Amino acid sequence: MKHGGVIIGLVVLGAFAALGFSALVGSMTPYVHFEEARQSRRIVQTPGMIDKATVRNTAQGLEFDLYDEKGDRLHVVYAGPKPGNFDQARGVVAIGRFQDGVFHARKLLVKCPSKYQGGFDHPGGPSSASR
Repeated sequence: MKHGGVIIGLVVLGAFAALGFSALVGSMTPYVHFEEARQSRRIVQTPGMIDKATVRNTAQGLEFDLYDEKGDRLHVVYAGPKPGNFDQARGVVAIGRFQDGVFHARKLLVKCPSKYQGGFDHPGGPSSASR
């Protein structure tokens, strides 16, 4: 009978470990490129460079375009206060979900400007073209 209690204890411990691991994996936010962000139904993190010509303060928050090294663009709507160092930043990681043709960010992680000294040198970079 003593061995039965140990076995039951190990089974219960294993079940809790599996449940904890599952919760940890489920709470992680994947880091993806723009195209993957558009396809995903989950909350994701997507990095990009800020097109300063597209930044607009709105009654709801902040809107701007991000671009990547391939020239792909992603329109971002953020319904929160503008991060303190947003105006000096060149890049951000937007955390949120793509819906109705727009990436709805619930959080912005502003990247240190020194990390992007070179930026991207390509035609898909910042533009004055309106959306």
